Amino acid sequence: MTDIDWRQAILNRRMLICVFTGLASGMPLYVLIQLIPAWLRDSGISLVDIGLLSLVTIPYTWKFAWAPLLDRYVPPFLGRRRGWMLVTQVLLLLSIGCMGWAQPQVSFTTVSVVAFLIALFSASQDVVLDGYRREILLDSELGLGNSIHVQAYRISSLVPGSLALILADHLPWSTVFWITGGFMLVGIGLSLAVSEPESELPEASGLKEAVVAPFREYIGRRGWNGVFLVIGFMCLYKLGDSMATALSTPFYMDLGFSMTEIGLVAKHAALWPSIIGGLLGGVVMIKLGINRALWMFGVVQVVSIFGFALLAEAGAVTWLLAAVISFEYLGVGMGTAAFTAFIARETSRKFAATQFALFTALAAMPRTFANASTGAIVEAVGWTEFFLLCALIALPGMALLHWVAPWQEKASADEAQGHQ
Repeated sequence: MTDIDWRQAILNRRMLICVFTGLASGMPLYVLIQLIPAWLRDSGISLVDIGLLSLVTIPYTWKFAWAPLLDRYVPPFLGRRRGWMLVTQVLLLLSIGCMGWAQPQVSFTTVSVVAFLIALFSASQDVVLDGYRREILLDSELGLGNSIHVQAYRISSLVPGSLALILADHLPWSTVFWITGGFMLVGIGLSLAVSEPESELPEASGLKEAVVAPFREYIGRRGWNGVFLVIGFMCLYKLGDSMATALSTPFYMDLGFSMTEIGLVAKHAALWPSIIGGLLGGVVMIKLGINRALWMFGVVQVVSIFGFALLAEAGAVTWLLAAVISFEYLGVGMGTAAFTAFIARETSRKFAATQFALFTALAAMPRTFANASTGAIVEAVGWTEFFLLCALIALPGMALLHWVAPWQEKASADEAQGHQ
């Protein structure tokens, strides 16, 4: 690839858009998995209840159920993709801001309901953003484009996972949540600035067909055996890693780190390694293809879980915290980029939103229910044994790579599968 080709592949408007889709998509999720758990722990809520609150993220699992509606119906403003992007982003700004008015000690139900609404609006935004991104990226750009999206997704964690925690030491939680919600203006600005992609709309009278056709197309392309193998892989590949990080903020707090230390050390130690890992992953995928990247990055993910077990034994050692988090997010950045590129590769451009929603929902399903049990597991066996269990749980997903993404398959074949 020449220097001109490299510049055209990286320095184009589509890659810049991927930065903003990642920022808008990631921030609400990190509110749910980082900011709200820290707020609840600071309010004296038990680890069991915090873990059970993970169940409110069920919309991420079931978003494929209403994805065809977002494909089928077009808002009366901005177009099919941009219109739904704007609606969900405004609702996210309001719901995140309103969370700060709840009182966990008085009504945990209110907290759960508002958290569920944040998850619902966030999952719906993801449906539209994933479909939009799939439509504007060329097939040859899927690896790098999704790597950039994932790293921007990670960077968005600095708002609820770093800035908001630091502000919480100086401001009321109600103010912190409104400031955090205000960062959804990044997504709103994107929706107003970009153009609507040219795509084939479902027939006006064909809602049933809009629901059935994406599934029929994928089964016809993959076959039933292939479908079951891919589903198993999507469910298991990142399960161990997701469980290991599900209670990361309460874990750091239990070790004795302050809110400010968590905000400045733990969160920032994750930033640059995740960016480097993701961008490195994008380059590796250009050279080796998605299949081999999944193997290589999956190994790094499994090894990084053992770092948390080491930290649990060592206690509140600041330099070790920074080292463990850095290595973890180096692996997560690479693994998530390859995994997201794999999902994008599995979709048909014609049914991008619905198929992308289905695949990401399948990936989130075991995480949602497994993460709900993490608090109870930790209290039963302790932090060290919990992380060792997470490493063991990560192995079946690696084994399935032999069938869904064989190492010996050439990189060129990786990019040639099923995009019509």
